[in-house]
Amino acid sequence: MARVESFELDHNKVKAPYVRLAGSETNQGVLIQKYDLRFLQPNKEAIPTSALHTLEHLLAINLRDQIEGIIDISPMGCRTGFYLIVWGEHTPTEVRDALEIVLKEHVIGTDFVPAVSAKECGNYRDHSLFSAQEYAKQVLEAGISSDPFERILNPR
Repeated sequence: MARVESFELDHNKVKAPYVRLAGSETNQGVLIQKYDLRFLQPNKEAIPTSALHTLEHLLAINLRDQIEGIIDISPMGCRTGFYLIVWGEHTPTEVRDALEIVLKEHVIGTDFVPAVSAKECGNYRDHSLFSAQEYAKQVLEAGISSDPFERILNPR
């Protein structure tokens, strides 16, 4: 049976919110990293789909301005955060700092959600900017740790 890294993580021991390097692979000399951007504590809370969907749109557009080499950002099925896939080497601190900027400036600080027409989005009616902003505020107030098991916060 194939190994699924996220199924081997003890979800009872992590302390959200955090950024975690969940895996990396090198193929033909090219490094790809997968990050776990955990907003809420697993098995305790879940982000409603309309807020998660809006966060996905805002992160997909705006994280690309902060981090080079983004391949994809996708919501977790458990609705507690996102997976970020990137080319090249990045650090959890770099990803955390970029995420903080985007949450502050492009989620909380916006009145516009990109790509929400029927042409651009497969479920364009299921968005909530207000809810996305409330979850962004909650994450920022708690502080985003650069370690999943210890609260290591940005000293700003």
